[in-house]
Amino acid sequence: MRHFGQLSLAVRERLFHQEPCDFTADSSARTLAVALGATLYSPATRPKLADDIHKQVARGVVSMVLCLEDSIDDSEVTDAEENLVHHFADLHARGDELPLLFIRVREPRQIPDLATRLGESIGLLSGFVLPKFTEERGVPFLEALAAAEAATGRRLFAMPVLESPELLHLESRGETLAGISRTVDKYRDRVLALRLGVTDFCSAYGLRRSPDMTAYDVKIVASVIADVVNVLGRADGTGYTVTGPVWEYFRVQERMFKPQLRRSPFMEGRADELRTALIRHDLDGLLREIELDRANGLTGKTCIHPSHVVPVHALSVVSHEEFSDARDILRPEREGGGVLRSAYTNKMNEVKPHRAWAERTLLRAEVFGVAREDIGFVELLTAGHSA
Repeated sequence: MRHFGQLSLAVRERLFHQEPCDFTADSSARTLAVALGATLYSPATRPKLADDIHKQVARGVVSMVLCLEDSIDDSEVTDAEENLVHHFADLHARGDELPLLFIRVREPRQIPDLATRLGESIGLLSGFVLPKFTEERGVPFLEALAAAEAATGRRLFAMPVLESPELLHLESRGETLAGISRTVDKYRDRVLALRLGVTDFCSAYGLRRSPDMTAYDVKIVASVIADVVNVLGRADGTGYTVTGPVWEYFRVQERMFKPQLRRSPFMEGRADELRTALIRHDLDGLLREIELDRANGLTGKTCIHPSHVVPVHALSVVSHEEFSDARDILRPEREGGGVLRSAYTNKMNEVKPHRAWAERTLLRAEVFGVAREDIGFVELLTAGHSA
């Protein structure tokens, strides 16, 4: 699979200076953590789940979570498990290309149980999403994952969700983060990414952000994100990929504030109709939040609607300018440090301070590609929506 693989070769050649790379479920964890991109959640109860998964592949989705937790009623769990097993067998029989598939469980016991019940179709599963993760709750989940992996011979990743009240509350946050860090470090090779449960954070205080506001406008949420990245997202080799929070909106709402999407990039790209459509579907707030995610050290995003996937991926493509800066910073002759003017002559690149940024940028360039010099996110959005 590859990002933007749903586009024709001719379109990709027009858009990309360097095309996104191919990857598989067996690729390195380093690659897969970035390649997750827009991870689309779906209730495991959907009656045509296998067909739905195939439909999303055609739309450019490369990672999905099939949920047995908050997205379904407590009374539906048994039926949802049976539905998962049935549709995994169906997908296995078809043998077609699939996205990275994960199951979000409720309890540790579900992991070895489902791994056994999936039988041969376990080969389609990339791992499990672990809810409300803390040191106390997380250890049994990770032990169950290790047991399932040993029993099936299948590499299985964990994606813990950081969403517990202990993490949100100021008096317990420091020790909770330290405990989470100790726990995931013991299973570092199997922790693909850490996911943020911002909806649960808001719930603890009876809050819900409007489509005019990002997670970073809700200060109590922004403070948790900052602390999670501070402890668990460091670029010194000890950190993990931390993914962006879910965007809850996907239909027309009455607006209170002016749209946040500048008109000029769309005028230049002759895509004013696309701008209007994005605003009408409350996606201008999503675009702003994606940019703030990256500025705050997050990679990828949790998505609950297919319309969110194209914006996340379009804004994950590395610009030609970023690519040029990153390559210049990482040239072998620059290992001693120093300062150099960027090839675009609009900034100074400091080799040592910007090295970690450059390394991350080139990994993102490998997975999402590099746009041509005259291509911006508007053209990428337009192509994605036209596919």
